[in-house]
Amino acid sequence: MLAGGYGALLNLLGLCLMAFDKRRARRGGHRIRERTLFLVAALGGSIGCWAGMYLFRHKTKHRAFVVGIPAILAVQLLLVGWAAPQIANRL
Repeated sequence: MLAGGYGALLNLLGLCLMAFDKRRARRGGHRIRERTLFLVAALGGSIGCWAGMYLFRHKTKHRAFVVGIPAILAVQLLLVGWAAPQIANRL
C-alpha cells in the first residue's frame, strides 16, 4: 500500500509539473529545469510525466523527452516485473 501511494503521489507530481512548466512556457515565466522533470520521472513519476507530455503537448518535440521518459518507464516496469516475484516468494 505504501508503494502504491508513493507511485500515485510521484505520478501526480510529474503530471502537475508538466502542466505548470507548460503554463510558464506560454507566459514566459520561470521554468522548471529539465533535469528536475527527469528526476521526478526516474524516482517513479514516469507515467505522470509521460501523460503530461501528451495531455499538455509539452516537450513532445524534444528528443530527450520523447525517448527518455518512455525509456525510464520501460526500465521501471522491468524492475517491478523482476522484483515483484522476488518479494512475493519471501512473503
